[in-house]
Amino acid sequence: MTYAGDVTPQDAYAAVTGPERGVLVDVRTRAEWTYVGTPILPEDAPPLLLIEWVGFPDGAVNSSFVEQLRDAGIQEGTPLYFLCRSGVRSVAAATAATAAGLGPAHNILEGFEGVHDDQGHRTVTGWKNAGLPWKQG
Repeated sequence: MTYAGDVTPQDAYAAVTGPERGVLVDVRTRAEWTYVGTPILPEDAPPLLLIEWVGFPDGAVNSSFVEQLRDAGIQEGTPLYFLCRSGVRSVAAATAATAAGLGPAHNILEGFEGVHDDQGHRTVTGWKNAGLPWKQG
């Protein structure tokens, strides 16, 4: 594994709201943040970082991703928890952060929306479906 490992949404929430002071990094696109929603963290938690892993609509990888993490104040040794829609882009982001000497970097399994149900809707797993705090718009 090229990053610190996978965690559930519940474990990630505990890590970023507890004494570990981990940082939640949402790597989805601006469109997803706007139209699908974003996690909500308590005021005393480190702020949520919104840094795209890929751009929309072109899907090009953000070549400034690691630089943007550093510009946001992330330093070596800061525990990072990466979130995308379903837990795929966040693996790539955690891998890139680890390669740059940041982290420990974790992937949040199931992402913000999780996997599809039998009817093709994302209502089964993920941050939203785990009952963790979030807002839309």
